[in-house]
Amino acid sequence: MKLLNNTKLYSIVSGTCPVCHTGKMYKTRNAYKISETLKMHAYCPHCDVKFKIEPSFFYGAMYVSYPVGIAIALAVFIITYFFMGLDRNKTFIAIILALIVLLPLILRVSRNIWINFFFKFDKSKM
Repeated sequence: MKLLNNTKLYSIVSGTCPVCHTGKMYKTRNAYKISETLKMHAYCPHCDVKFKIEPSFFYGAMYVSYPVGIAIALAVFIITYFFMGLDRNKTFIAIILALIVLLPLILRVSRNIWINFFFKFDKSKM
C-alpha cells in the first residue's frame, strides 16, 4: 500500500479521506455489515474536510457503480467461460452470484471513486 501512497488510487482502495489520506471515510471498516455499509462520517476525523459537499452528493456514485459492476461481470465471464469451461447458463449464474456477493464492495468503491473526482490530495493536511 505504501507504493500507492499520496495517489487517488490509495484513497479509493483504502477508503480514506481523499484530501489527507489519513482519516477513514466510513464509520465501520467491514463493508459486509449491511446496516452499516454506507454510513460515513460527515467530516474527516483527521483534517475536518466535509465529505458530503451538497445534498444527494453521492447519487452520482450510481454512474460509477455501473462500469465497476460491468468490469466485475466481464472478469467473471472470462474466468468462468474461457478458463473454467462452464456453459452459458452456469456462467450467467456465476456472474449474478458474484455481483450479489460483491455488492457492498461495489457500493463503497463507487463512492470512493466519485468523491475522488471532486477532491485533491493535500500533503500539508497529512
